[in-house]
Amino acid sequence: MQTLLEQHDINSEELEILLEAREEGKVDFLLVDVREEMEYNMGHIKGVDMLKPTTAFQEWAHDLLTGTKDKKVIFTCRTGNRSAQVQQVFMQHGHTGVINHYGGIVTYQGEIEQ
Repeated sequence: MQTLLEQHDINSEELEILLEAREEGKVDFLLVDVREEMEYNMGHIKGVDMLKPTTAFQEWAHDLLTGTKDKKVIFTCRTGNRSAQVQQVFMQHGHTGVINHYGGIVTYQGEIEQ
């Protein structure tokens, strides 16, 4: 379980495992959706902790980066492209605990909330 949080990328199946483990108190991480509010409102992964739209990246990136340097943060989006870009910026600025959910919500088979 913890080894999944040591990777740079996880797939949807691995994200489901991690969300279940977090619910059981076995692991700790933040799940951040970087899609736009309209997309988020159409459906999002159950367990998302916050919505941080990439169009507003300049407004929230610094605070999230500095506030989570000691945490594991998983970024998710529609297909994994935007979340990978956000992950790269965070890594370039020294955040070593960021993980990309590649495949995004379009490949996610777990519970979706609206």
